[in-house]
Order: sequence, then C-alpha cells, then structure tokens
Amino acid sequence: MKQDIEINAADGVAKAAIFRPDNGVSAERGIIFYMDAMGPRQALYDMAQRLADSGYVVLLPDLFYRFGAYGPFNGTSFGDPASREMIMNMLRGTTQEMTKRDSAAFLEALTTAGATGPVGAIGYCMGGARALTAAAAYSDRIAAAATFHGGNLASDAEDSPHRLAADIKGSVYIGVAGVDNSFPPEQSGRLAEALRIGGVDHMIENYVGMAHGWTVPDHGVYDETGAERHWKRLLNLFNETLN
Repeated sequence: MKQDIEINAADGVAKAAIFRPDNGVSAERGIIFYMDAMGPRQALYDMAQRLADSGYVVLLPDLFYRFGAYGPFNGTSFGDPASREMIMNMLRGTTQEMTKRDSAAFLEALTTAGATGPVGAIGYCMGGARALTAAAAYSDRIAAAATFHGGNLASDAEDSPHRLAADIKGSVYIGVAGVDNSFPPEQSGRLAEALRIGGVDHMIENYVGMAHGWTVPDHGVYDETGAERHWKRLLNLFNETLN
C-alpha cells in the first residue's frame, strides 16, 4: 500500500512515499530506500512495495526535491543527451552532505509511520553512497545498509563514504556489477580495507556478468536472474539484522 507524503527536510519540503504490506499486516521495521539518479517512479515504487510486503515500512523520498518538478525519467533516460544533462546537474547539485542532513527527517518520518525500532537503508546507483553515509551518521538507528551498483563508494573525494567506515555500527552488504566504471576494482579493494579496519560486519559480492543498473526493472540492462539474487541477499540481510 503506497501513501504519498511530504517531509520537512533540511532545505524544504521533500515529496516521498510510504509503503506498507499489501496484506494488511502491521509492520514496525523501517527501511529508507535511496533512489537511483532517475528519481522516484513506477519501477522504484514496485521495488519498494515488494520490500514492504516482506514485512517492512519503506520510505522512498525524492532526493532531488531542491530542484522542484522534473522529468519524468526512467531507466533509459540517461541515453537522451538533454535528459542526461538535467539528471547530472541535479546529481551534482545534491551533495552527500545534503542527503545526510535530509536523512534525519527521513528517519523521523519512519518513526511517525510506526517504524520505531532499528532501521535499514538500501541504495541503488547514486543512492548507494548515501545509504552508507546515512549508516555512519545515524548509527544509533540504522542497523543495516546495502547498496547495489552503487557508484563512487571509495573514491578520492572528501565525502567518499569509505572514509566514514569506522562510524558504521550496523551490517553492510555491497552488491557490485561485474563491470562498473563508477565502482572499479581499486575502489572495491579500498572499501573492503576501510570496512575491515573499521571493524564493520560486511560483505562485498561481485555479480559477474551483470551491468550497472541490473536490479531495476526499467533499465535496459535489467537481468531477472541477477535481480532475484539481489532480492535474496537484501531480504536475508534485513531479516537477520532488523529485529
């Protein structure tokens, strides 16, 4: 069941959607779903609902709310030069620090929705780094964080999430596309080392043969077998940690 809401975030009002199990079962475990760069849309709504139907209250906020109305985009929009330019402008204009500050309001929205216990975070593409950053910044609430085809998780940037590894108290799962220019092998090694030194319970798994975006149904590179494997890993992580 999807409910559209508005959140008083760090720099204005962010549109968001809350998802609850369609079977009417009451859920008290919460998850923040950090979007990919194409923004909230039906493909992500369907994913959020599937997650909710496993027994969670899922919040999917619009991280690009500072730009007002945009799109609509989908998984193929990046192939259009004009759409790609607009998406990249919004991506560059929405920093990790901004989303970190917004995440305090996201957590409060989950609490208001009845998810008062430990929270999970999941991020795809640009959302991957934000899920890890939130796990470090709000380690008292976020008990598990996962990312799939997340980009720049261990880059040279000052706000790269691997620099925050020591602040993460929850479990971490990293699902890596087989070949992904946004997260090359050297970054994977750097992230693994940071998590190990930080004492973080973690797993980094390489999905051989999968391309960046393979988990999201409206991407041209969507792979059903790989997507189902991702669902198994994700649900196992949250079922084991969000008690």
